[in-house]
Amino acid sequence: MTTIPHPVVFLGHSPAIQQIKQQLQEVAPTLLTVLLLGETGTGKGVAARALHQGSRRRARNFVHLDCSSLPPSLLDSELFGHERGAFTSALCQKPGRIEPAQGGTLFLDEIGELPLEGQTRLLRLLQDRIVERVGSSRPLSLDVRVVAATNRDLAQAVKEGAFRADLYYRLHVFPVTLPPLRERQEDIPLLAEYFLGQMAHQLQQPPARLSPASLEALHAYPWPGNVRELEHGLQRAVVLARGGQIQPEHLGLEAQTLAAAPAQPRADFPILPLAEHERRYLAQVLAHTRGVIHGQQGAARLLGIKPTTLRSRLEKLGLMQKGRGVLR
Repeated sequence: MTTIPHPVVFLGHSPAIQQIKQQLQEVAPTLLTVLLLGETGTGKGVAARALHQGSRRRARNFVHLDCSSLPPSLLDSELFGHERGAFTSALCQKPGRIEPAQGGTLFLDEIGELPLEGQTRLLRLLQDRIVERVGSSRPLSLDVRVVAATNRDLAQAVKEGAFRADLYYRLHVFPVTLPPLRERQEDIPLLAEYFLGQMAHQLQQPPARLSPASLEALHAYPWPGNVRELEHGLQRAVVLARGGQIQPEHLGLEAQTLAAAPAQPRADFPILPLAEHERRYLAQVLAHTRGVIHGQQGAARLLGIKPTTLRSRLEKLGLMQKGRGVLR
């Protein structure tokens, strides 16, 4: 039995999501560059695919390029390719990761993480639709529709000198800001039904059911990780419920306990720096996963963040040595 694929349209009937659907439908058939803005986990990747599917380029490639994963030392070679002999280890010609998007859509995810040196070359692609492989002086024409996404404030990055102003204006042609889940909570039941159906297909069993208390807990939680956090939380809950009805304790929404606590000050409540609270919480998560970060049951997936992001936080908080494993 195959799994249900992720939808290329947004699930929900809230006014906020209806407005986003309308914007995507209007701009999809055009060749305009679209900049998708919003918090992590709000569905920028879904929006990019919806733009591709709604365009005349739907039969050609949709190339998803995560700018945060590009190694700075190999940036030009990775993006634009290289010719044989361009540098010591260039034993053969290699097309860049942008070239397969010819005639289709190039999705530049996490564009705010692209180093300045990569921004300069990317600007030429947006202006002239041409690139040059490293070691070549022959320009290659590319017919691509560009969609970019970021959770950063690019305007502020421009002021700080971390992002090129001319590239920002090239990308900021048709901005679309995706709403956080806390602003469209009426969509939670429909989203939950969809994600539970996905898990049922994966496990080849009837869909799990949410108890009324669980549904109430889902509505009360602020969802800092947005739809992605909801998806991962329900996946975990299905496993913990073992085929039974999902109860609040299966959801692991720690914020619910905090919200239910009395508002008056407590003499025995420990006041700790936020970093220490984060360190203790991540230590508990790592204990739960036995130090595993990657994979379906890894800490990164349970937390709804990228493994590289989690490793960076663990190193900063002293829970992991750089380049080595979790500290025991």
